[in-house]
Amino acid sequence: MIILKDCRELQLMRESGKIAAGAIEKAGQVIRPGVTTYAVDKALREYIESHGAKPSFLGLYGFPGSACISVNEELIHGIPSHTRVINEGDIVSIDVGALWKGYHSDTAYTFAAGVISDGAKRLLEATQECLRRGIAAAVEGNRIVDIGRAVEEYATTQGYSVVREYEGHGVGRKLHEEPSVPNFVTASRGPRLNAGMTIAIEPMINEGTADVRVLDDDWTVVTADGKLCAHFEHTVAITGNGPEILTAL
Repeated sequence: MIILKDCRELQLMRESGKIAAGAIEKAGQVIRPGVTTYAVDKALREYIESHGAKPSFLGLYGFPGSACISVNEELIHGIPSHTRVINEGDIVSIDVGALWKGYHSDTAYTFAAGVISDGAKRLLEATQECLRRGIAAAVEGNRIVDIGRAVEEYATTQGYSVVREYEGHGVGRKLHEEPSVPNFVTASRGPRLNAGMTIAIEPMINEGTADVRVLDDDWTVVTADGKLCAHFEHTVAITGNGPEILTAL
């Protein structure tokens, strides 16, 4: 069941989103060559907790970190580690959420560590544009499929592939609510977008094949061909005045 949020709930989600956005900003300050992914995770947890919130991901389904930190060919669900050191030229995806007064927010950003290749830079720019176009399609009266169409059409015209095993989702009292928000065109048009819906739009775009696999840690998802991937995400509210990004910096 899709849960529509009232004005009070939307305000709490704005506050939650502001904390999550601040955590992403904090990640950008911490990520650099020589830093471990555990150190980044620790900084994010401290930031979120210092604002009176809780990391949405910590302990969720048994996940051990406060944020998913994925490097290069790792798409999502990377586990923060004392031994995983960020190197010059890496791209680092941070996926983080904040639980504030009973409401979650969810956001992701893929950062450059030092100087990255032109190919990596182009991938990041294209994935950000996929997110922008997906959000632009999230208007009242459209359907979920319109978001996926906007993402997929742009990604494919740029020569990239769209991951199909993982999707966006509703957000609210639970981190993962209905509806699913695919980044591609599906046979079903999906539900109509109505004011009060709050969804996470999160393009996951691969440089090579769309195929992915899960590592032996049962969490980290990597590209099947070992090529780069990128992930950007915002929590968005559907309103009568257009989409409102709740996790904007």
